[in-house]
Amino acid sequence: MQDLEKKLKARKIHPTAMRLLVLKELQNSEHAVSLNELENLFEQADKTTLYRTLKTFEKNKLVHSIEDGTGSVKYALCDETCECLPEETHIHFHCTNCGHTFCMKEVSLPKIQLPKKFKAEESSLVVKGLCDKCNA
Repeated sequence: MQDLEKKLKARKIHPTAMRLLVLKELQNSEHAVSLNELENLFEQADKTTLYRTLKTFEKNKLVHSIEDGTGSVKYALCDETCECLPEETHIHFHCTNCGHTFCMKEVSLPKIQLPKKFKAEESSLVVKGLCDKCNA
């Protein structure tokens, strides 16, 4: 638990019991996690507390959010040095069979040249198909 507390403090987040539990779950998960998944996992937890925890993590760049087209925002841990800059943006993969969404950190987004006077504020790319387990 001390490692988890250090991670929170490094991002200037005050460690609470719920924040530590959510961080532990995000750290142990192989895929991005939705608010609904956390609600099911922590049945006794207040939905608003879970939502605020995720938003605090996102604001402090501990996690990034992923809109994968399912209507449910997913959250995944950022790397320790991540500042959520455009050049750190990576592709996400959504498995159409199991429903999990994965960060593909080793795959960068292609550079997109916008017309003059257009300014990108954020970008995302979600590839859909079968993950390695579902495709086996």
